[in-house]
Amino acid sequence: LMFLAGAVATMAFDLRGQIISPALGWANLSPHGLAKSLLGTFGLPNGDFAGYFMHFYLVGLIGYPVGWLFIFKPLWNRVLGGFGGWFLPSAVYGFGLWVFAIGGITAIAGLPFFLNFTGITWVALVGHVLYGIVMVLVMRIATRG
Repeated sequence: LMFLAGAVATMAFDLRGQIISPALGWANLSPHGLAKSLLGTFGLPNGDFAGYFMHFYLVGLIGYPVGWLFIFKPLWNRVLGGFGGWFLPSAVYGFGLWVFAIGGITAIAGLPFFLNFTGITWVALVGHVLYGIVMVLVMRIATRG
């Protein structure tokens, strides 16, 4: 379930950030570039393969779905009693992912905080919220009936 939902959500994120956004004249996301920067900060191999592997597999298929299933969703349900159905918490989760990735990981990787709030920052915001919504939607569809 995690891999399926994570794969579809990551594809939606990349489609939006690397194809649709630049086609509209907006910034082009390079999430593997952020992953490469982070790996390099820790002295780890940081070539293109490592960046894509970290972005797609470790984060998109495992990390973010685990965060939803075992941390965010149970916390949301415990604190807010399931308020907002599935859509609101999935969008809030996506927003949180954006804060974590663009606000936190960029700082750890030695990049400007929130990438200096340039165009890529806002494209990444939409991409992360989209990721959260698509991931939860796929999980819901896959677990029906």
